[in-house]
Amino acid sequence: MTITTNNVPGTYSNPATTGAGTATTGTSATGGAANATTLGGTDFLTLMLAQLKNQDPTSPIDSNTFLTQLAQLSEVQGITQLNTSFSGLSNSLVSNQALQASSLLGHQALVPSSTASLQSAGATVTGAVQVPQTTSDVVLNVSDASGVLVRQIDLGAQAAGLANFSWDGKLADGSQAPAGAYALSAQVAGVASGTAVSTYVNGTVQSVTMGAGASGLTLDVAGQGSVPFANVQQISN
Repeated sequence: MTITTNNVPGTYSNPATTGAGTATTGTSATGGAANATTLGGTDFLTLMLAQLKNQDPTSPIDSNTFLTQLAQLSEVQGITQLNTSFSGLSNSLVSNQALQASSLLGHQALVPSSTASLQSAGATVTGAVQVPQTTSDVVLNVSDASGVLVRQIDLGAQAAGLANFSWDGKLADGSQAPAGAYALSAQVAGVASGTAVSTYVNGTVQSVTMGAGASGLTLDVAGQGSVPFANVQQISN
């Protein structure tokens, strides 16, 4: 239903010549361009009742059309209320997420990484290998910054899933590896050599950032930097 007023009290357009579902107001012909005004549900009902009172007796408003418009108005108001409710729920969830995120500080987060950071000589690095299938043997390779293989850790037979490892920070000859970054890779028996096998490293959660939109919750993990919470595989003490 289209209801148009032209600043002439008691004058309304014939519903038979107007469209459906909109309500607008404007200035008089001498007032220049019309200024559109958004009407609320109460305003819309008021105009509909006014139109009923001033309808042409020889061409009354169709009752089915009138009921359909009322149903549409009710549906729009329901959607508006639902959006308001969802907005409140979203704010509540964000606040709750922030409170829970604060409890992650100081915990160990297992995050995807092909690099292990040895903080100091004699330090230990722990992590896991994502084993794609049950296998008779899994080997973790540790290489230095030059790409030279400095240590191999045999994890033995493993079922599909995460296979935990611990590197004591020693080289193949038993000496302590210097502090720095080391590349990690894994070999899984029965899996083609060219197939990538994911590795994960544990790091201490130092801070938590509540991002907006798609960024979401981000953890600052020692030795790994910023990591989206969605990428974290495991949280431990």
